[in-house]
Amino acid sequence: MKKDLGLVQAVYPMPVLMVAAYDADGKVNVMNVAWGQICAEDKIILFIGEGKKTWLNIKESKAFTVAIADEAHMDAADFFGIASGNKISDKFERTGYHAVKSDKVNAPIIEEFPVVMECELLEFLHTDHVDGIVGKIVNVKAEEEVLSENGKVDPEKLNALMFDQFQNGYYATGRKVGQAWNAGTELMKK
Repeated sequence: MKKDLGLVQAVYPMPVLMVAAYDADGKVNVMNVAWGQICAEDKIILFIGEGKKTWLNIKESKAFTVAIADEAHMDAADFFGIASGNKISDKFERTGYHAVKSDKVNAPIIEEFPVVMECELLEFLHTDHVDGIVGKIVNVKAEEEVLSENGKVDPEKLNALMFDQFQNGYYATGRKVGQAWNAGTELMKK
């Protein structure tokens, strides 16, 4: 029997995404965003409230990068979520991490995170119920050590972080349990 839990953000897993953008002076800021998702083949939506430092930077620069946080960099990923760029001016510098300018968009790539999407700003969404940033994914870069033999990102090598909203925990992904567009084919035959 199921027990009532009340209002809970009951979607699991949630990605742990590192969103980076330059401010007007070219300074790097990074934000941890768990409320984000691919919303079309070449588009991503990030649910970031107006006024956040990253929101302001994206408005200014018209570009951003989105990296997938991994288990090896969990401490900095968490820090990027709990520290506000509006309150801590040296937020990025405190981590000792390194950024390089994307060659595709006007945004920083954080070198420590193994997979990054380079994005151009398409639009800000603001309704009575949701605030979001939609970006066009221009390119994806990945470290060779997280690629499989076929040249694609291998989740077993990536060890991407997932956020658990039930217990406020981080979990690492990686174990493959089935093949998409194949695991349910027997039910198609009924």
